[in-house]
Amino acid sequence: MAIGVLLEWRFKPEAVDQAPSVVAKVLATTRAFDGCIRIDVLVDAADPTRWLLVELWESLEHDAAYREFRAGPGKVTEIPPMLAAAPVLTRYAVADV
Repeated sequence: MAIGVLLEWRFKPEAVDQAPSVVAKVLATTRAFDGCIRIDVLVDAADPTRWLLVELWESLEHDAAYREFRAGPGKVTEIPPMLAAAPVLTRYAVADV
């Protein structure tokens, strides 16, 4: 079953200008990861410090393997110092309705 993931980032105002290039570099690896179907990046039209990543994974197992990779050898060190708050991650089962 496919899994949808919402990941919300709140950047520090002073990091907004550099965020697109840093995020693009990180997402190149994410999009190539086994099981990644799609990732869209939404930036709040009224508040450019608020970003929402909408991810679609083939399965919960694929998403879990990716999160494990990012917690270990694929750890991202560039983004955390740019954030004003801890990221918020929510997983959803994709309903076949």
